[in-house]
Amino acid sequence: MIVPLQHVLVVAGLMFGLGLACVLTHRSLIMILIGVEVMINAVGLVLVASSAFWQQVDGQLVVVLLMALTSAEVSISLAMVVYLHHRKRSADSDAFDEMKG
Repeated sequence: MIVPLQHVLVVAGLMFGLGLACVLTHRSLIMILIGVEVMINAVGLVLVASSAFWQQVDGQLVVVLLMALTSAEVSISLAMVVYLHHRKRSADSDAFDEMKG
């Protein structure tokens, strides 16, 4: 492995932290989805790096499944955002508070 595992883990940790900060601070549904995608990509980066470090293929196979899950999540969530935007004329997450307990 050319890049040390610790460097990859630091970059993935920063990516995950930035994605989490995006999810927690933004109110727009699109930005929340982008934050979730960044967090999922950070997990995929860790899986590929650890797979290369231990010379096992398992992590890379899980990343392929993770990419399929991510593409399904993006398509469904963007369809939901479009539907909710047509319904409320807003992409602000605070506009959808009917289900508060």
